[in-house]
Amino acid sequence: MKKIIPGVFLLLFIAGYALAQDKYPTITVKNGSSIDRTNTLIAIPWTDVLKADPDIDTANFSVMNKFTETEIPHQLEYRGEKAVQNLLLQVSVKAKEALTLLVFAKKAAPVSPKTYARYVPERKDDFAWENDKIAFRMYGKALENTSEDAKGIDVWVKSTPKLVVNDRYKKNDYHNDHGDGLDYYSVGFTLGAGGMAPFMNDTVYFSGNYRNSKVLDNGPLRSTFQLTYDEWNAGGNKVNVIKTISIDAGSQLNRIESLYTFSDGGGKLPVAIGLATRAEKEKKIFFDKKGILGYWEPVHGNDGITGVAAVSEKPLQKTLNQPKQVLALTEVRNNQPYVYYAGAAWNKAGEINNETEWFNYLQKFKKELQSPLKVSVK
Repeated sequence: MKKIIPGVFLLLFIAGYALAQDKYPTITVKNGSSIDRTNTLIAIPWTDVLKADPDIDTANFSVMNKFTETEIPHQLEYRGEKAVQNLLLQVSVKAKEALTLLVFAKKAAPVSPKTYARYVPERKDDFAWENDKIAFRMYGKALENTSEDAKGIDVWVKSTPKLVVNDRYKKNDYHNDHGDGLDYYSVGFTLGAGGMAPFMNDTVYFSGNYRNSKVLDNGPLRSTFQLTYDEWNAGGNKVNVIKTISIDAGSQLNRIESLYTFSDGGGKLPVAIGLATRAEKEKKIFFDKKGILGYWEPVHGNDGITGVAAVSEKPLQKTLNQPKQVLALTEVRNNQPYVYYAGAAWNKAGEINNETEWFNYLQKFKKELQSPLKVSVK
């Protein structure tokens, strides 16, 4: 019997599927920018997929690159709802090119988890999350008013694509590097690696630590969770906030959606996005009013160097240097979400090795936000 070459086999497979179903959905991803997009996560509204194929089986479909014949990793995103909200795909598209993807009634290959998030009751209400690049945590109520209390976003650096959060908590020795990274980042009473808080009269009005958490999705390509906070007084203004945080596979930055409600202020509340800084005389800080604040820390002994940053979808007003943090000032509107991105990188991970590479990464990230990939389904 003659061998069937892969391309011929694919054509026969497509033809057989088409005969059985008359048609199959086609997804087109266009990159109109001058930037190559590598392992970028795109979200396609599930309603668009259903219009193209109302009978699609969520447990029995796969997505394939039409030309390379390779399967595209995917995740069904629920956003805390019972019904599917989005189809997430991890794609690579060169500048000024397009990608054609086909959806088949064929069970997809398992996708190894690249993101993870969970509440950590065994460590004083921590909430920890990570992807294949970096890890973070937020402090809970049980830590409040103790000697360990801290206010901002903490960073756990890592030099492995493997998920490490559970293992590090189990060992309870994460301040030492056992070959895959550690927790040496210092938060204290700062906003840490990109936290946000009301800012008035030259004062950051920190909230208490988060009160409740809820995981909305948990990998393999994106993990999303919500943190809620008790009401607090910010310069005479009663303030509430809900933070919805997502981390995508392959990204150094989290997407943070902060929804503030407050009692006063004419519909606007001044806020600051902050990065904890160290005691060096000349700080390596990058600021762009279009929406970027970056900082490259000094070396910390054998632990290496951490870069932290925040990238806002909206312009930032100005920066302000305080003794232990640098702030980017902006404002939020009452009961309207403010979206920005914040995160970190570690030089010992071997991908971003110095401040130039870190600041270039942030500028590229901002450009990608301004030129999203265009997706159509038919």
